[in-house]
Amino acid sequence: MARLKEFYNSKIRCELMDEFNYKNILQVPRILKIVINMGVGSAVKDKKNIEIASKHLSLIAGQAPILTRARKSIAGFKLREGVPIGTKVTLRRSRMYEFLDRLVNVAMPRIRDFRGFSTSSFDGCGNFNFGIKEHIIFPEINYDTVDCIRGLDISIETSALTNKEGLSLMRCFNVPFTG
Repeated sequence: MARLKEFYNSKIRCELMDEFNYKNILQVPRILKIVINMGVGSAVKDKKNIEIASKHLSLIAGQAPILTRARKSIAGFKLREGVPIGTKVTLRRSRMYEFLDRLVNVAMPRIRDFRGFSTSSFDGCGNFNFGIKEHIIFPEINYDTVDCIRGLDISIETSALTNKEGLSLMRCFNVPFTG
């Protein structure tokens, strides 16, 4: 079992039950899934870029990503419907907890000038969304083999009903926030 999952079951659940006065342990918010998305706009011109991005995302996530395709054609961007323009991975169960552990303890300290995430990154239903400008902060990526630095969008979906519950859950997992 993942280290962070054991920590959630033993400590975080009890803390959140006391903080929000839940009557049932199943009311306690938990992380449902983590979605990692890497948009590759340059894939329209060069198909090799999508393959490289897919390879890097599989190293970061620990599982094979799927290609995301354009839904409609946009002439200004020279984009046609059905052309691959990104990759994404949906993590669940133990891989999700292992990724969150690596993200918080290894990758986030490597972000330059990082002071924490804004609390306005929640969507109103307790889900947490943020972006990372450089994918090279993950130790799985060899900096010498990177041709282009790409960004990532990470979405953490929780079972929390409010932003306050989601923020408290993320703080228990040691995700840094400003203020």
